[in-house]
Amino acid sequence: MGFYPNFHMGIVAILFISLFALDTFQPNLSIWQQIRAFFIHLIPSFILLALLLIAWKWENIGSILFLLIGLGFMPFIFLKNYKMNHSVWKSIGIIAMITLPPVVDILFIISYFQNKKIHINK
Repeated sequence: MGFYPNFHMGIVAILFISLFALDTFQPNLSIWQQIRAFFIHLIPSFILLALLLIAWKWENIGSILFLLIGLGFMPFIFLKNYKMNHSVWKSIGIIAMITLPPVVDILFIISYFQNKKIHINK
């Protein structure tokens, strides 16, 4: 596989989001409860992985999907964190860390237009 910065950035974003699933391992739960909770917390990562594969194949559709996911979850993440820490700036910082799909989206949009321009010039 060649160097695809948008695909690699997507993998990094998914791995980062997947790290939050590690908080399910607690000593007061059985191993099966921990494994079940771990896979439930990985559902967003699996969805993002499916979107990444779609975006890799069809960059224009993938860029729209990533943009909708990224922008769609921002209000929910902001409100949840604002209720916990009562700080607008901390909540915005958390949004900046967690909602990496718009960054991936920008790379897919750039790649789509570059590939479109290459095909037109041929």
